[in-house]
Amino acid sequence: MGYDKAREHLAKCGLEDRIKLFDVSTATCELAAQALGTIPAQIAKTMSFWVGEEPILILATGDVKIDNHKYKEKFHTKAKMISFDEVEAAIGHAVGGVCPFGVNDNVKVYLDESLKKFEIVYPAAGTDNSAVKLTIPELEQSSGYLEWIDVTKLPE
Repeated sequence: MGYDKAREHLAKCGLEDRIKLFDVSTATCELAAQALGTIPAQIAKTMSFWVGEEPILILATGDVKIDNHKYKEKFHTKAKMISFDEVEAAIGHAVGGVCPFGVNDNVKVYLDESLKKFEIVYPAAGTDNSAVKLTIPELEQSSGYLEWIDVTKLPE
């Protein structure tokens, strides 16, 4: 179901031919990077949070983590990830395949500034064995993002 929704969404943007399906898991940045032959940082990981009662997605490079101070400054609340059990119902994709393509109507999408260091990034495509190769302008066009934000940091 998640793959079909993501594929249909990407087809509307003329990007469905960019989807790659694998015989191995791409559920983590490390696994996706291995399958794609790239570095984990180039994987556009999609993290899901609650802001009050509203689900949001933040796409960032695979090598960063949320900076709690920056997050609170931006959203005026503590970062609260959507629990494993709630992700599929809240977002429209299961953990491992969460992406901004074909999500539920009420989901707000944000792109983190960390992505801008790459010309090409690889978000998931609705399943834990898929990815889609996109330029940053294609990601902007296809993700339905609200704005670029800066809420991450490199791990120490």
